[in-house]
Amino acid sequence: MNKSGIWTNWSGIVQATPQSVLYPDSIEAVVDAVLLCRRQGRRLRVVGTGHSFTPIAASDDVLITLDRMQGLIEVDAEERTATVWAGTKLKLLGELLFAQGLAQENLGDIDVQSIAGAISTGTHGTGQQFGNIATQVVGLTIVTGAGEVITCTPVSHPDMFKAMQISLGALGIIVQVKIRLQSTFKMMYESKRMPLKQCLQELPDMASGHRHFEFYWFPYADPCQLKIMNPTDHAVTSRKVRDYIGDVLLENTVFGLLSELCRKIPKLSRTVSRISASQVPVGSKVDYSHRLFATQRLVRFNEMEYNLPAEALPTVIEEMREKMTKDKYNVHFPIECRFAKGDDIWLSPAFGRDSSYIAIHMYKGMPHEAYFAAMEEIFLKHGGRPHWGKMHSLNADKLNDRYPMWQPFCHMREELDPDGIMLNGYLEKIFGVTG
Repeated sequence: MNKSGIWTNWSGIVQATPQSVLYPDSIEAVVDAVLLCRRQGRRLRVVGTGHSFTPIAASDDVLITLDRMQGLIEVDAEERTATVWAGTKLKLLGELLFAQGLAQENLGDIDVQSIAGAISTGTHGTGQQFGNIATQVVGLTIVTGAGEVITCTPVSHPDMFKAMQISLGALGIIVQVKIRLQSTFKMMYESKRMPLKQCLQELPDMASGHRHFEFYWFPYADPCQLKIMNPTDHAVTSRKVRDYIGDVLLENTVFGLLSELCRKIPKLSRTVSRISASQVPVGSKVDYSHRLFATQRLVRFNEMEYNLPAEALPTVIEEMREKMTKDKYNVHFPIECRFAKGDDIWLSPAFGRDSSYIAIHMYKGMPHEAYFAAMEEIFLKHGGRPHWGKMHSLNADKLNDRYPMWQPFCHMREELDPDGIMLNGYLEKIFGVTG
């Protein structure tokens, strides 16, 4: 929130002016907020850190933040689970769990989100053995849109649990999350450079041969960057100066300057992309898992990401390259490609299939519409499903066609939020709610 009372998301592309901003510090305070909105006929949305690129958290009425509900509630070292407050940021959670000798099995490449926001939008990392972060959840305590407090697990409320794991914040407010963990572990991170053609040829072996594997390919360039992580017993490498030079100065400061140059002179984008590809860092380091998954992101952008059947990835990339060569979009941001295990969560993009993810980005302030629309058309052609925290154009009818459990989820939404107080204009479009 700025001094004018305007809320913006991380990239600045979404803005809203809430009439009220609430900071509950207990479950009781959340219940009071929900019941107040029901009595007054108001609507509310919960916001984490605003890292979604859609208006999913935007509210012109009541905005709730759970920033005062952070930290560990209970740790079961023998069971290797922890119950945490839903507003806990992933970076803090990683350190709190580390102090207990525990770690999450996988994380995405940004750790500033709240745990509830991350699971509710289907945030994921990479690795063929691992589902998105929501698959680590084994219990949820929620305040429904009717003001009822429910603790649901796969045993106690099987259907509700599958709907709540990725709920877009449309069923109620998650206040506590119980997650399955493992003992702390170290990994070796490796960054390599490889021609894209070779990468695609060797893709099956690389994706299956490493605990975590992803790659970035650069528009109009030949080299791509491979990012690989595997467990190791080696000692943690201490290289603060080198990491600062690589992660902050080169990947953020210098890239930020080049991005601003592209914004002012768009025709330089292809040249900058080729320069960036030629400077892909090569090296390795060792650290504990929660400190390696995330990447510092200081250069702001807008993003679209689609889930695809794993086997479709090479074909989709070839079609994307052909389209870029033909239409010459002014884009210099690399395209991120990751992998995830299929799951049975109702609104998970990976529902029922082992998956790949392709994320495209455009620097903040540069036109993205034509580029995103063209790439989305390719994604949809190959069975794509949108990441819920990233930009897409689909409405209720099209989403219904792509999610086998769409209708059961909509019925659950109507049951848990009978007055629709958890909706905003964006969610009305998503769920086809009128009137």
